[in-house]
Amino acid sequence: MSTTRTKEDFAALISKLSAFVDNEVIPSEDLRNAHDALAMRELTSTLRQRAVTQGLGNPRRPVDEGGLGLSWEECCSYLEQAGRSFLGPGALQCAAPGQPDIAALDRLANDGQRQRYLEPLMRGEKYSCFAMTEPAPGVGSDPRMLLTQARRHGQGWVIDGHKWFISGAMHADFAIVVARTEAGVSWFLVDRDNPGFEVVRDIATMEPFEIGGGHGEIRLNACQVGEDALIGQEGKGLDYAQIRLEGARLFHCMRFIGLASRAMGMAQDYAGRRESQGMRLAEHQMVQAMVADAHIDLYAARLMTLDVARKLDAGESIRHHSSMAKVFVSEAVNRVADSAVQICGALGVSEDLPLSMILRMLRPFRIYDGASEVHRSAIAKRALSKGLAA
Repeated sequence: MSTTRTKEDFAALISKLSAFVDNEVIPSEDLRNAHDALAMRELTSTLRQRAVTQGLGNPRRPVDEGGLGLSWEECCSYLEQAGRSFLGPGALQCAAPGQPDIAALDRLANDGQRQRYLEPLMRGEKYSCFAMTEPAPGVGSDPRMLLTQARRHGQGWVIDGHKWFISGAMHADFAIVVARTEAGVSWFLVDRDNPGFEVVRDIATMEPFEIGGGHGEIRLNACQVGEDALIGQEGKGLDYAQIRLEGARLFHCMRFIGLASRAMGMAQDYAGRRESQGMRLAEHQMVQAMVADAHIDLYAARLMTLDVARKLDAGESIRHHSSMAKVFVSEAVNRVADSAVQICGALGVSEDLPLSMILRMLRPFRIYDGASEVHRSAIAKRALSKGLAA
């Protein structure tokens, strides 16, 4: 995937990206736009055009298709910089659900699906969502609980089901719908304007800046699709989900490390000028301890993410390692952001600074793409059943 570039060329690219985020993306943030999906979409669209003109396009898209062709390892630095802003991932074409959907479809889509869905998605002309999660008693963390059904009908399929918390659903042009068939779990492409595809509502969450298109509730009511809607092989959907999720988890880790690092940077600046009990906050050992722990957490988070990225570049299985990285990073960035808020006191919980909003952006990562508890269980089961050394 990666194009040939020198270390100096890559360093120059990251420097250019950092300047773009500092000078154009972060200044475009407006905390008054919190929960305003339309304003966010317009802002990111404008910033995306500016990014492309500066040669800061889709990081994983091949160079001959207008992207940067970055390896997973290179993406660690690129996405950390992009992730420092609420608007960065959308502006730099590395936000979920689009990026993991692109990665999955790039491996699984046939020629017709590539032309109709994947290529417009890569060009930013269409938006996607991944419709798997269902209300109880349907699928959540356990894929065996999938209730949505797809049955053969004539020259195609009829899908019935109920989905919710579907990221990106509110402005997606199409969905990748996960449903159960006779052969097992399967994936289908469903257009938003399909008469049987109903977007019920946008489910409000604690995230103030949802750039991916909300978290929609969807009903599939006798939704008819053609034979060509099936992605890959019938019954292989759980294998495909793992392909998609591994990359998605890694991208989240990269982006959120950047957001947590920005939070601690703001806290350190505040601690350096705010006085308490006759000395600057930065001179108090308890504040120093929080800063030190944050740096330790982020150092470890970067190294774990980098190691998994290198394994992915090498074509190795990352299932076990990506689970460990996802648990650690999701919890580490929350600790860092929480400490940043604590250091800044009342200002930290206010909206005069974006710290409280950063904390709200990071908290859901302990649930998204597999809750920490589910990952811990899977990690332990693999270690115990395979006798893996710690």
